[in-house]
Amino acid sequence: MTYASAYAAWRADPEAFWLAAATAIDWVKAPTRALNASRAPLYDWFTDAQVNTCWNAVDRHVAAGHGSRLAIIHDSPVTQSQTRITYADLQTRVASLAGALLAQGITTGDRVIIYMPMVPEAVVAMLACARIGAIHSVVFGGFAAAELAVRIDDCTPRAIIAASCGIEPTKVIPYKPLLDAAIAMATHKPDICIILQRPQLAAEMGPRDIDWHAAQAGVTPAACIPVPGNHPAYILYTSGTTGAPKGVVRPTAGHLVALNWTMDAVYDCPPGAVFWAASDVGWVVGHSYICYAPLIHGCTTLMYEGKPVGTPDAGAFWRVMAEHKVHTFFTAPTALRAIKREDPGGTLPGQHDLSHLQALFLAGERADPDTIEWAQKHVGVPVIDHWWQTETGYAIAANPLGLGALPVKIGSPTVPMPGFDVQVLDEGGHPTSPGTLGAIAIKLPLPPGCLPTLWNAEDRFVKSYLTHFPGYYETGDAGYVDADGYLYIMARTDDVINVAGHRLSTGAMEEVLAAHPDVAECAVIGVADEVKGQSPLGFLCLNKGAARNPAEVVTECVALVREKIGPVADFKRACIVERLPKTRSGKILRATMAKIADDQPWKMPATIDDPAILDEIAATLQTIGLAKGHAT
Repeated sequence: MTYASAYAAWRADPEAFWLAAATAIDWVKAPTRALNASRAPLYDWFTDAQVNTCWNAVDRHVAAGHGSRLAIIHDSPVTQSQTRITYADLQTRVASLAGALLAQGITTGDRVIIYMPMVPEAVVAMLACARIGAIHSVVFGGFAAAELAVRIDDCTPRAIIAASCGIEPTKVIPYKPLLDAAIAMATHKPDICIILQRPQLAAEMGPRDIDWHAAQAGVTPAACIPVPGNHPAYILYTSGTTGAPKGVVRPTAGHLVALNWTMDAVYDCPPGAVFWAASDVGWVVGHSYICYAPLIHGCTTLMYEGKPVGTPDAGAFWRVMAEHKVHTFFTAPTALRAIKREDPGGTLPGQHDLSHLQALFLAGERADPDTIEWAQKHVGVPVIDHWWQTETGYAIAANPLGLGALPVKIGSPTVPMPGFDVQVLDEGGHPTSPGTLGAIAIKLPLPPGCLPTLWNAEDRFVKSYLTHFPGYYETGDAGYVDADGYLYIMARTDDVINVAGHRLSTGAMEEVLAAHPDVAECAVIGVADEVKGQSPLGFLCLNKGAARNPAEVVTECVALVREKIGPVADFKRACIVERLPKTRSGKILRATMAKIADDQPWKMPATIDDPAILDEIAATLQTIGLAKGHAT
């Protein structure tokens, strides 16, 4: 099947398309219909089915005779250790922990927070919850106590599963004090906390705490418990949540069907091959493509504990891929930019045997052409950008290798996947013409596996996603579609700036700036301008070893933007910075930067062309460890 025929088949009969995809899943009770539209514009999928995620991710592979196949490879340079877990071993571990949860009174529908670093036990905990129908909520390990507390109060867990510590290249992060502080802050109190004691730092145990191994001693391993198709598999809070948290709900059956389909159609990764998503289990990529999708499909998933980016080991990516014979690799553009900054000549990939690597996928933010071209040249495999969100759980737009690779247009995540009717709308909700920037929206219903609601916040779900453009899901991203139907994601909607009445994408400017040979990565924000409304301000990180005068680099960058976009962009100023502020998942905090730049004293009555004002911006960024100078 080609992409064109697959997309056409979905358009012609979405029900038949997804029921056909569902035949690859083991059902306790197979669905008789796919879409349930009885509550439109709130939709559910496979609601009359009965299924268990853990059976599909673990047990069925053992039952099929693949128990000796590797399920998980854990590579931990920070502990100087590696662990290999077969499917049979994983089944034993998961059934034991699930039995421990049942013994503590945790059952179907109860919530369990998982607060762990990148260790195999985190995946075991996720699968143990799925085995008994408990709803897990993984919180990124090391999140501050206040962030953990609001999640405890929102999902009201009966249990929390945590590690005693996380380990980074230069320090050990105690998790237990953070967990204790979060529980003290929270109104809701969990019944128990199961603690994995790590040898690097043992935690002091309290009255509600049970040791990971002691909790499992003498318990009966749990069997898989079937749940309805629309039973929540997990709740995942979007990164950076403050105040009232936004808990994305993932429905069980749609999640299974869609993720399994993507492993063939999008990633072309066969059972038994090694799949590496260089993310963390606390983020959506970690849920979908470290834990669930590779295991559902019978692949080997690689977990990496450490930071395989930048100094002192910019070659860690390539070492891991060569050593473990990685077939498919998935990372964020930020990671490649950091490596490119340390190794602009691309010498490190060639020092490793990457012959097993078939493709390198990028997602999480815009992939600038310069980074993609660097990877194409030096890694020697297809470099595939694709676009999706925490809310969808898998690719909205991609170049589907399993359906036959489409021509690559650098800067585009290519085309919408079956299930996603992507439209670019103007402010009035009307489709734009090809090449015209607008808000990206998806015509309802969303396909299986996408969020059907927010946890305990249905009204907020409708207001946040379904109200602005009735009949559509609002992605919050801005972009355009070209004449060939290729989608371009240019910025978050909030990052489209209005310069003297012209709507301009900061992403387009970043694309131009990133092409400068001395620029490793960059960000552009809009700052207040009393004359033009907004004006762009650039932040540039230079390649390692770049000894250019900052003023010369900025002058050249200004000229590049003028040449490629035109004077209408009004790009005149930039700061050279040591690094860009980012979330723990690697996304650039453009909104935070914009707020800093718009705070007094930089919110000037006219423009901020004055070098003294740029000095103040750079000085303030220096106080948070970012800037090292400026030029204009």
